[in-house]
Amino acid sequence: MLNFQWGAKTIALPPPEDIPEEILRTEIITEARSPIDGKLLTAGEYAQLTAKIQERTFPPKLSPRVRETVFLLRLRSLIKQFFPFIDI
Repeated sequence: MLNFQWGAKTIALPPPEDIPEEILRTEIITEARSPIDGKLLTAGEYAQLTAKIQERTFPPKLSPRVRETVFLLRLRSLIKQFFPFIDI
């Protein structure tokens, strides 16, 4: 029987300081990140922010330049579907 280890260490178990995935899945998250700017928030602040975002009845306004850029990108992808050989 051949042995191909040549002095290499093999580790069958994770290191003892590694937290098992089962425990990490059941951990209660008490911090969150803001979906707007990515700042760390507490659970209460995150709940308030998400409620505030959901109660908006109108979408945020975009500048005309951004709207035009999005329109042109969508138009470009539509053209690329029908004419994939054109370099746009």
